[in-house]
Amino acid sequence: MKEKIIDFIKPVFQKLGYQEYLSISESEKADYQINSAFAIAKINHVNPIEVAKEIEEGIKKLDLYEDYFKNVISVNPGFININVSDKLINSFIKDFINNGFIKKTDSKELYFLDYGGPNIAKPLHIGHLRPAIIGESFKRILKAKGYNVISDVHFGDFGLQIGEVIYGLLKENKRIDDITLEYLNYLYPHMSKLCKEDENILKECKKVTYDFQHGNPEYQKIYEKIKEVSLSDIKRLYNYLDVDFDLWLGESDSRDYFEKMFNALEDKKILELDNGEQIVRVKTENDNKEMPPVRLINNEGGVGYATTDIATILKRNDEYHPDHIYYFADSRQSLHFEGVFRVSKLLGVECNLKHCPFGTINGSDGKPFKTRSGDAVSLNEILNMVKDSFLAKREDNKNMSISDLDKQVNAIIKYADLQNNREKNYNFDITKFSEVSGKTGPYILYSAIRIRKILDNNEIISTIISDNIYNEIDRALRLKLLDINKALDKAINEVLPSVIAEYIYDLCNITNSFYQNININNITDINVKNDYLNILKLTYDVINACLNMLIIKIPSEM
Repeated sequence: MKEKIIDFIKPVFQKLGYQEYLSISESEKADYQINSAFAIAKINHVNPIEVAKEIEEGIKKLDLYEDYFKNVISVNPGFININVSDKLINSFIKDFINNGFIKKTDSKELYFLDYGGPNIAKPLHIGHLRPAIIGESFKRILKAKGYNVISDVHFGDFGLQIGEVIYGLLKENKRIDDITLEYLNYLYPHMSKLCKEDENILKECKKVTYDFQHGNPEYQKIYEKIKEVSLSDIKRLYNYLDVDFDLWLGESDSRDYFEKMFNALEDKKILELDNGEQIVRVKTENDNKEMPPVRLINNEGGVGYATTDIATILKRNDEYHPDHIYYFADSRQSLHFEGVFRVSKLLGVECNLKHCPFGTINGSDGKPFKTRSGDAVSLNEILNMVKDSFLAKREDNKNMSISDLDKQVNAIIKYADLQNNREKNYNFDITKFSEVSGKTGPYILYSAIRIRKILDNNEIISTIISDNIYNEIDRALRLKLLDINKALDKAINEVLPSVIAEYIYDLCNITNSFYQNININNITDINVKNDYLNILKLTYDVINACLNMLIIKIPSEM
């Protein structure tokens, strides 16, 4: 709408010689506001209100003025407030109803998203929740807008934890067939504890890790079974969260690019040996922060995370030719990714490499969400805690179908997370976020179900609506519906699913005000009723689309 208004009033600014100052912005005082008079008045040494009135008069003389504006008013000290006409609002609403409400991009750019990052042989815990949810949501936002997207879970399967588990398995004389999920859940924490307590065991595990990384066939066979068992449970939990990936690759899948990477580094003469480690120095004279060398091979011959990350970028660049590669990972990894990206650029990678950091999840007390023993809470535990909290809210909740209950649990967890700016820490208060009132997933679902019940009980006789808007609540709802593409564009540009979460919350607030003040069943005028039902149908469709972007499904009832 903003662009259409600018195009309409542009002749006025051109005639007055003010075309370079033409701009409009949203305002709390009106639908839009023109502030151009201040800059024009300063150049011409006149009073801003005089310029504002001159522009106002020119706009009011335009043909079709009333088709565009309800009123255009100059106010001191030089603002021009614009309220758009019902006809203009409805021209966009009609287009939304007939042609869809999401303006698709013409861009052919390919986004490659790296999120999830679970570790093979280790159970998923609360720390794995944010990358999975934020990454999946952003993928859906991009796809909704029409972008090409490839997603990769990029699990950790080349580090010390693999060596620890293989060593522990052999020490306990276990066979490959003995590897179960229960056994892995016992073995990894057991071996991790031993490595912290015994330097000799740690040394042995590092040796096993080295041999595994360099192709030991026995270890590779054991690893394949560990991966099979571990990945099965990872997929089970991601499936519950409705999180999926185009690629299920890990760090180890980059090893076929190691030779190409090291040859390129040597050709460019940027690979150095430093105290037995192979490094690349990436600090520049413009750095005003710490920028350590990127360590590729440690002094024991082990392959580091930077090595697999750089090799993975080269592999993705060659195989998929993405325009963007986005990494959704903890903010504490920012320095790591800065180094990895710099080395990748030195090796000729031209696509946009971006780290999308996120903060941590804390308990309701603001402290890190841990078990009593100080360990990270498992994802299974979190899901069960949320489910129990929701069931305890109301007796009727216990009568929900399993499918509806799972949708509620997902809504509680995901909306609690995605309503926050991803870079900030937040407190996960299960009791608060399980409420049906306030800024919660259940509140959004309740709002959607309310609309659906109205639509189920009434028939839309035609998708053709009038140019009427019947009251201020009706007007506010229609204007909010028109903001969907602005919210989508902002969410993409800033990589913030929270923009969609905020938009849908505001939309639901207006919708509930509509519900409380306008009783559809009591309306006898069939044309008025048809207009309202079309607006509610559009509202439901927009809410449903936004919920899908937030990985939330609407249950059958509440």
